[in-house]
Amino acid sequence: MFKKPLGGLKTSAPLRGSERRKLKQRVVSAFEISSEDGDLLVPDGIQSVKFTTHLEEPGVAYLAPDGNPLWFTLGKGSEDLIPTVYSLWKRRDLLPVISTPAAVIPILVGGADLMIPGVVHHTPGVKQDQLVSILQVNKSNEVPTLAAPFAVGRMALPGDQLGQGTQGKGKAVFVLHTWKDHLWDLGSKGDVPQPIPLNPAPEKVPAHSSDEPPKDESPTKETPTDELANLTIEPSNMPAVTGSSYNPQEISSLLHTSLLQVISSTIPSSAFPIPATLFYTNYILPSRPAFPALVVPHSGRTPPDASPCPSASEITIKSSTHKSLTAFLKNEEKAGLITIKVQKHSNQTDLVITSVNAKHPSVDGHRLYATLKDIEITAAKKAKREEKAREEVGGSGEVLVMELWKPHQATVALFERMGGDISKQYTMAELKATVNSYIAANSLVNLREQAYINLDEPLIDCISSKVKRKTKDDGGAQAPLEFMRRDELMKQIADRMQNWYEISDGKEVVRRKGELKPIQVVMKVRQGRKVSTLISGFEPFLVLNAEDMAEDLRKACAGATSISPIHGKPAGAGMEVMVQGKQSQAVMEYLTGKGIPKKWIETHDLSGKK
Repeated sequence: MFKKPLGGLKTSAPLRGSERRKLKQRVVSAFEISSEDGDLLVPDGIQSVKFTTHLEEPGVAYLAPDGNPLWFTLGKGSEDLIPTVYSLWKRRDLLPVISTPAAVIPILVGGADLMIPGVVHHTPGVKQDQLVSILQVNKSNEVPTLAAPFAVGRMALPGDQLGQGTQGKGKAVFVLHTWKDHLWDLGSKGDVPQPIPLNPAPEKVPAHSSDEPPKDESPTKETPTDELANLTIEPSNMPAVTGSSYNPQEISSLLHTSLLQVISSTIPSSAFPIPATLFYTNYILPSRPAFPALVVPHSGRTPPDASPCPSASEITIKSSTHKSLTAFLKNEEKAGLITIKVQKHSNQTDLVITSVNAKHPSVDGHRLYATLKDIEITAAKKAKREEKAREEVGGSGEVLVMELWKPHQATVALFERMGGDISKQYTMAELKATVNSYIAANSLVNLREQAYINLDEPLIDCISSKVKRKTKDDGGAQAPLEFMRRDELMKQIADRMQNWYEISDGKEVVRRKGELKPIQVVMKVRQGRKVSTLISGFEPFLVLNAEDMAEDLRKACAGATSISPIHGKPAGAGMEVMVQGKQSQAVMEYLTGKGIPKKWIETHDLSGKK
């Protein structure tokens, strides 16, 4: 959720006394804690700041006086408070617990959700959509310890459906916030607290008569969940653990492994020679392991939360035994992995890489791993998919727009032939499914070109209905249609159907006949040299009206606004909101904030000014 920097951050504002008391009461009631704990988690001087995620989802963060985020909400007007890692470090039993193996933790910190096989223990009775904290239980010592929580999320399914962790498939927890994400970065970035011991609760001894010996009781097998339920947290005032780092020898080993990763990948021979600094920054650094602890074991004391120590970004030449790039590259040349050359020009000498040895035994034995570049590429692709899905659905999930097509005129006969319902409004997916079924049933796919469809008489009659064939009087007859690309055929059929659309804002669903046009945001010069931004065509989208829009934009843009009928259009064509100045970006943010998909907003700059 917070893999990328927060947007729209403004100066935090302290809560008034009454607002702070209301927030405290919400926390005490929602999480069933004492008033003293409420003061700890909602201290005097707490501040609030609004933000938007990289998916443009609005939210509010509540910060302690020292700047540590303690709570946050997601969604417009949401009252659902979610504790941050900083709050969970103050009160570890605030949420039900999910524990996971050490190897899974860096993956979750990288932005993934927790899968069912990754669950080792869970608090009994946890419900679907319930908030949980994620941590690692360390049993390496005689006394098991509970690491500090490093993530918070919502259960994807009830706890009783988790079963044994290795047997299920699918997601167990939708992760909302983790240690070292960009929300965490707003705070002091303090050290991870030391784990606290977990002691079994005292066993209940059954009462027996003094004259009657105790009966033999068959031992019962304790499940991991029962084991977690029977453990009690013993408070500790031990100091926080300082995150340990790799030693210089281990850093050198990680850089050597990164070089092997580079050589294992395909570098075209035409790329050489490569200056040493570019080779280091463009090849070696991006090839560092995303999770170093899984590549080179750490010789020091690993923190109980099994976080990658250090982070991949801390693996640099300066931290290694070589201390300089030249020393590192000469050492690798001596090992036979690369060939380097010193080039002299003017008064300077540059080191260049002339070749790499892809047939070296170390390269053959190298096992590929997830690199920083891989993680960045994957995150970028996922963000792009999420952005595309968000644009198709709506800016904040409030407005759903669905385009529909109904058989009309020439297409009625085609749909009757295909066995379709001529009174139904079809989505594009349903339309494609109906036409594709007809194509498959009549074997109309062109044998030579699979992307083309052989047209039979019903298809020809449909798509030719509005295309007047040339006659001799027109200068010659047009060649008869025989085949057409599948996507073009779909477009031709849809163009001859009647347009409908359906809009839903979560409260009301409206279906109307006609083609839905995007909202127009036009910047043009009016009244001399003054540029104004005009918004029109917003009435069909349910969540917008001219009066509220004008007032909201007046405040957001700090400029004059007005409402009038659309200039040059007949009466009843709709209203037009005018905002003083070039305000297309502010208008776009306002409309998407109302839930309008970007697909349904068009901007035009007709002002001729930059």
